[in-house]
This record gives sequence, C-alpha cells and structure tokens, in this order.
Amino acid sequence: MKEITAGEAARLAGGTVEAGNPENVITHVSTDSRDIKNGATLFVPVIGEKTNAHRFLPDVEKKGASAAFVSEDIPFENGYRPGETGMAVIRVKDGTKALQDLAYGYRDRIRIPLVGITGSVGKTTTREMVALALSAGYRVFKTPGNRNSQIGVPLTLFEIGSEDEIGVIEMGISLPGEMKKISRIVRPSCAVMTNIGTAHIGQLGSRENIRAEKADIQYGMPEGGTVFLNADDDLLGGYAAKKGNRTVYYGTVPGKGNYADGICLKDGCASFTAHVDGKTAEVHLKVFGRHQVLNAMAALSVASFYHVGLSGAAEKLSGFTGFKHRAQILHCNGITVIDDTYNASPVSMKAAIDILQAVSAEGRKVAVLADMKELGERERELHFDIGNYLSDGHRADVLFTLGSLAAEIAAAVRKSGARIEIFSFSDAARMEEKLKEYLKPGDAVLLKGSNSMNLSAVADRMCGNGT
Repeated sequence: MKEITAGEAARLAGGTVEAGNPENVITHVSTDSRDIKNGATLFVPVIGEKTNAHRFLPDVEKKGASAAFVSEDIPFENGYRPGETGMAVIRVKDGTKALQDLAYGYRDRIRIPLVGITGSVGKTTTREMVALALSAGYRVFKTPGNRNSQIGVPLTLFEIGSEDEIGVIEMGISLPGEMKKISRIVRPSCAVMTNIGTAHIGQLGSRENIRAEKADIQYGMPEGGTVFLNADDDLLGGYAAKKGNRTVYYGTVPGKGNYADGICLKDGCASFTAHVDGKTAEVHLKVFGRHQVLNAMAALSVASFYHVGLSGAAEKLSGFTGFKHRAQILHCNGITVIDDTYNASPVSMKAAIDILQAVSAEGRKVAVLADMKELGERERELHFDIGNYLSDGHRADVLFTLGSLAAEIAAAVRKSGARIEIFSFSDAARMEEKLKEYLKPGDAVLLKGSNSMNLSAVADRMCGNGT
C-alpha cells in the first residue's frame, strides 16, 4: 500500500480525526484485530450480526495500530478512551461504508489496469488462470484468498504494490446492488463474466436478474472498456457489453470470437487447440473437467488483449493444478477421491458429476451429494434436476445424499428407474460411517455440496488430513 496519513484517510473516508495524531502513517488496512502490521495499520471495526469489532479497539491500540475508524459510541472497560496513546481515532458514520469510500479515493493512486472477474461459478479458478496467463508478460497482482465481497474488495486494493504491473480482481455478489458498490471502487479496465447460474437466486430472484447484477461490473468501468463474455452460456452468448464498451466472446463456438476446438479429456484433464485473435496454440490443462476449457479460454483472451504471446500464456496455464477442496483428485488408500467440497451450485455440481464420469476407476463410481444452499423457491426442483442429470447416461453406480434437499436428487434417480444404488442420510456422521464401510480399493468417489454441509471435513478424514 502506498503511504497515506490518518488525516488523508479521514478525508477520503468522509470522517474526522477526533483524537490522536492525524499525521500518523498508514501503510496497511485491516478488519482483523490480529492483523496489525508495523505500527502503521488502520483498523476498521466491522459490526456484524454476531460481533461488534469495536470491542477489539483496546487490543489493537496496545499492538500499535496507527489509526482506527470508530463508528459508534460504546462503553469500554477500565475507563479506556480510544486515542490516548496517540492512535488516530477517525470518527465515521458507518465503518463499512467508510472503508469503501477510502478505497474509492485510494483507487486514484493505482495506475495499473485492473481486470474484474465475476460470474456464478468458477470466479476463483478463472481469476487464477487469468493471472497465470498474464504472468507470461507482466508482474501480476491478484485477489488473495476469497476476498471478493463489499469488504474484501476494498482491502484487496490496498495490497496492490508499487512493483505490480496489472491486477486481477475477483468480484462476487449475493444481494441486489452489491456489484455497483464494488465496481465503483475497482473501476475495472476490462471484465470477465464467466457464466450465469443459480447461485444466490434466492436473493436475486431469477437468472436474468443475476445477469443484470453481474453486468453491473461495468458500472465503474471507464467508457471504452472491454467485457469478455462466455459464448457457451445461454444468457451470455447473445448478450453484449453496454453502449460505449466493447464485447469479446470466448468459448467453444467457432466463428464467435475466440474459441477452443479439438477438445479431448485424458483422466479428466482437457487438452485443446485455442484460437485467439487469429492465432492458435495447443493447451494442456492439469485441472479436471471439460468446463475448465472455458476458464482457460477466458484467460487466454484477456492475455491476448494485453498483448501477451499466446504460446507463452498457454504454457503458464499448463502449470495450474487447482485449489484444495476445488475439484481436487486424490488417491487415498486405493480409492480415487474427487474433493469438490468448497461449495456447490447446480452448474458446478453437474460439472463435478462429469468429472466423476470421466475418471478411470476399476471399481464403482460413487457420488456423495449434499444440499445446495441459497437457491430460493426453486431449490427442490433444482435438486431434482441434478438427480435427472445423474441418471441420464448412468453417470454413477452409487448415490449417497446428505440433507433434506439432496433427498430430492435421490427421488429423481428412483423415479428415473436408473440402476443406481441409493443411500440417503440426514445425519452427516452416520453417512460418513456408512461411506467408510462401503468404499473399497478401486472405487472412485465424488464429494460435492454447499460449504455449510461440511463435506470438506469428510474428504480430509478420508485422506488422513483431518481428525
């Protein structure tokens, strides 16, 4: 982060320094009281549903924080008054809004292009692939971890360093209006929309509404920006950037922008020929699933836009091996484990089932599927549809379900008449016990469900990484 003073931070955030030294230097901003660095940290106490982080102010001041936002009067123990040690106390109306306003003002100091990444599924993987492809020609900054929210994105911008030449910023939403707030801060030079699924449809109402919200990634984009759209997606293939911006399509559709052909899977990993801006390159991925071709094509399209050589970008992508709990294929005690437990939506669950179908296994193929959350009024219908997808083409030999919604998957399989053995559970411990007893060397097992269903812990224990 480029150095600013507490007084400057107060001005940008719309606050006032009411105690302490306004000349205190800030080189780091954090909402975590454990993350106070170098005595030059601005602490932003967030008020959540369960915790009011203002209670940590005495602790962060003892640790040497140079400044803190304070958005309300709260009683402190032992007569503590913020700022008595010289920490700058910046009074604001709302801490989260002040953080966003600070980031908005600080954005003027960031002189490098920023690539925004959004979509219902695959944002993080696409972010990583875009960053890798760009690294063939630039020093790249990328969103760390899962900081893609109204709070995470502002914190991300403060971490961009003076040595960085281009940034890749993941931008996620779950509620109406969030993308405008984030895009206003980021002001992306270009943006990628990966797909329009049903994640958060309970809050947003329809896929069309989700598309409209995702398209607001252009809200803060300067006129003349470029939007990369997935031509294979039914709601993006016929869509276009807003007036004044340029549209670039990518996908597997010849004649519609940049495209991939000659796609083949070997042990679940895709190889293909990429056709990008009139050039071609062979691409060999080490992540699983045919859907990764689209993520790779987005990355190659962005890299080409920024004049990175196609072959160099493709070579960088060949080194990507994915993330823990995201379509990881592990070999544990003779069993092939597909750990895709980070989260789940109908689109990503179908993609995970495709990986199960594609992997080689001497024994049975077992799908362990848990509830998908935040799907709104259509939640049971969408789970039932997963059961139909599993049954069509006999994509598994055995189905384990966990949760009342996932039971609809089992109901659809039964109704289809597919010869798939079914076990349904409402209790995770009982399901895990049965699964452990059931699996044999040579089997392949997929674990997939929303993060709150905690299948990641099951996967860890299966491979000896948990307790």
